[in-house]
Amino acid sequence: MTPPFSALSSNTYRALALVGLCILMVLVFIADTVTNYAIAAAVFHTPLLLIAIRFLSARLVIALTGISMALTVVSVLLTRSGDYDVGLINTGISLVAIAVTAYLGLKLKSVQAAAHETREHLLRLSRLTTLGQLSTSIAHEVSQPLAAINSSAGACQRWLEASPPNIEKAQAAAQRIVYDAQRAKDVLDRVRSITRNEAPASSAFDLNLALTELLSLSSGEMQRHHIDLRLALQTDLPPVYADRVQIQQVMANLLLNAIEALSPPSSSHAACISIETSFLPGDKPQTGKVLFSIKDNGPGLSGTQLSELFNTFWTTKPTGLGLGLTISRTIIDANNGHIWATHQTDGGAAFHFTLPLAP
Repeated sequence: MTPPFSALSSNTYRALALVGLCILMVLVFIADTVTNYAIAAAVFHTPLLLIAIRFLSARLVIALTGISMALTVVSVLLTRSGDYDVGLINTGISLVAIAVTAYLGLKLKSVQAAAHETREHLLRLSRLTTLGQLSTSIAHEVSQPLAAINSSAGACQRWLEASPPNIEKAQAAAQRIVYDAQRAKDVLDRVRSITRNEAPASSAFDLNLALTELLSLSSGEMQRHHIDLRLALQTDLPPVYADRVQIQQVMANLLLNAIEALSPPSSSHAACISIETSFLPGDKPQTGKVLFSIKDNGPGLSGTQLSELFNTFWTTKPTGLGLGLTISRTIIDANNGHIWATHQTDGGAAFHFTLPLAP
């Protein structure tokens, strides 16, 4: 099977980087050899190793480090001009600089890889936590088409057992079974798309449609808490360019926060959540953004809470982890957007984020 174009481009890019670094290392070796001992040209191997650490694997970096040190030693043996004792000192300094640069660079790369893995783990944990909180709604959404399938199957069986059989009504019942089975499959597909632990993949998509899919999973949760949902979605909204699954996770987290802010419901007013989408034009074409806003009429946020909301492990919930909004900000930032919160003058809190337009 032919590898994907992106994989071929990545491998070719690394191969070209390796060839280019080898050529530059040879040039450094020649410069170090033709100059006298007082000029420590071998130290220029260190920036080449830093470039190698950025693009190549740890095994290749170690191999290039060994080659650089070997070339440095060979160079001092071939050099014929200058003070030999000075050359030995400069060679020792160069060897230490090469070894230390490679060691620290590889350690830093391993720390960055571990941090990235931790972020991905927290991202998946937050996603699963969100689904756990939505489990009641998911069960409710799946149970509806399953109950309809059961009812239609019983009706179909009765129409077929009638004397004479009513084929027309039995066919209609069978069509309802097919429709409701597709409804159940769509619900499960949406859940599966949210739980997939895939690498971020930006693409153009309709933010309103992604929101509608999410709301179909959380409608049962809002009904259970007697929350009125008001939508103000711009109909001609241009597509955004981001990771669809990750953005759905952010919207799910903000929606759950709003639901929890309204639980238990206030006796003074009806619980309400408002969601809006709109287009924010920019100074030039394709520099505009799409704005998503979700507002509730709960207790709202104080000035101190607004300044702390997105900090790691800071939470207003007794059982919260303080990771949901932090991860949401990381996701929005990674997708070239911006997220913030505001306090509404008439009560309640509002969260907003923007995303770039699809090219």
